[in-house]
Amino acid sequence: MSIPSNLVLQESHLEELRVLLLQGDDEQAAYVLCSEVAIRSDPWTAAPRRKYLSCKVLPVPAEEIVSHSSQHITWKTDSFVRALKLAEVQGMTVAIVHSHPGGFPAFSEQDDANEPDLVQLAHNRNGQTTKVLSIILTSEGDLIGRCWASPIEQEPLVLVASIGNRLQLHYSGRGKGVSSPVFHRQSLAFGKALTQDLSMLRIGVVGCGATGSSVAMLLPKLGIQKIALFDKDVVEETNLNRLHSATLNDAHEQRPKVEVIARSLTALGIGVDVKTYQSWIGDPQCQDALKACDVIFSCTDDHSGRLLLNRFAYYYLTPVFDMGLAIEVSDSEPPEIQALDGRVTTLLPGCTCLLCREVINPIVARDEALKREQPDEYERRKAEAYVIGEGNPSPAVVLFTTDVALKALEEMVHRIQGFRGDEGSTAHRVRKYHLLTDRKPGVRADEYCPVCSIDECWGRGDVEPFLDQV
Repeated sequence: MSIPSNLVLQESHLEELRVLLLQGDDEQAAYVLCSEVAIRSDPWTAAPRRKYLSCKVLPVPAEEIVSHSSQHITWKTDSFVRALKLAEVQGMTVAIVHSHPGGFPAFSEQDDANEPDLVQLAHNRNGQTTKVLSIILTSEGDLIGRCWASPIEQEPLVLVASIGNRLQLHYSGRGKGVSSPVFHRQSLAFGKALTQDLSMLRIGVVGCGATGSSVAMLLPKLGIQKIALFDKDVVEETNLNRLHSATLNDAHEQRPKVEVIARSLTALGIGVDVKTYQSWIGDPQCQDALKACDVIFSCTDDHSGRLLLNRFAYYYLTPVFDMGLAIEVSDSEPPEIQALDGRVTTLLPGCTCLLCREVINPIVARDEALKREQPDEYERRKAEAYVIGEGNPSPAVVLFTTDVALKALEEMVHRIQGFRGDEGSTAHRVRKYHLLTDRKPGVRADEYCPVCSIDECWGRGDVEPFLDQV
């Protein structure tokens, strides 16, 4: 049975491949070691799915190239055997990448003839279940890929993406799709390809409160078709001033937030497929859905959930847009605004993580985990002042929670479409509403941070325990 597969390249690896392969008029070749992500049941198809994540680029030494021209390349298999050996030791998959400097965006007859021999070599050396990826990089920057399961069995990669300052998507038929009239005016601003790109993405929204409901309600109106919602809470009356799509009856019935939002998204009637998970994001039942997502919006207000997503972004090469709103007021009546800050932070390799930015408090995250997993012990420790107890609810205003969500969506759209220009991506943005200013605070990552400073975890994918968390 063939299993649909995607490939996600770190932007730095793609740049390295461009330098190696797109010099001169002759074809060149290299390898990429990739980890494999197994999705047992894709939320939207209920079928298995795979992702491959780039971990390391290995050049083909110049002295091992036998011959090459603008239409072919031949090299000794020594470097391929070395790559297979390294892949076997590290539990990875080898991707063979070669260039088509003439811009031909497809596998040639020569590729079709040569690659089965390499796949057979891989099976002979690493075992019959070994898979081999084959990728073409054209001079125009197109990426085309396929996955060989055996010398006679291969399937095109559904999507090849690179993530970094830009989120670039490569798939069959890109730019040739017929857009719905619903998105005509969006296409007038950003072009037809953006709507088609967005329709290819699987989007997760973690936390379906104020910012999460704002994000979720806008996703279909951009053209997103596959959405997963994660939140364990139900609607309460105090949510109604900022929870989009919720009604007073929903609060009285204590309906799950994810179900209320899914109801409204489905009612739009524009082809949205919504999956709901009424669970804390760290529950094992959420793992397949998380791994299936191409982009995640982190709208949770708990530190332990953010701590998990902070690692997930780097381990699974999945852009996470984390957002928050902080309102500080005086004790006077009426209150005086002392701070009113909305924040959007982008998490992916090359960006400083939430721990280094001190957005996450590990002590609070520990206490939240204790409350969730051992509530009696949590109450005992709170009584003895060993954990931080709950205080008064934080102020929240729908104007600002919605605007923070808009900023996060704007960041995603820019990274796909590039409307702000080459230097327009922002890893950390804070809007001070009370001061009418936008700021981009720079923070140096802790040089020993195992998440954002040391690239050993970038693209590791499936490990035991999940995310190396005990």
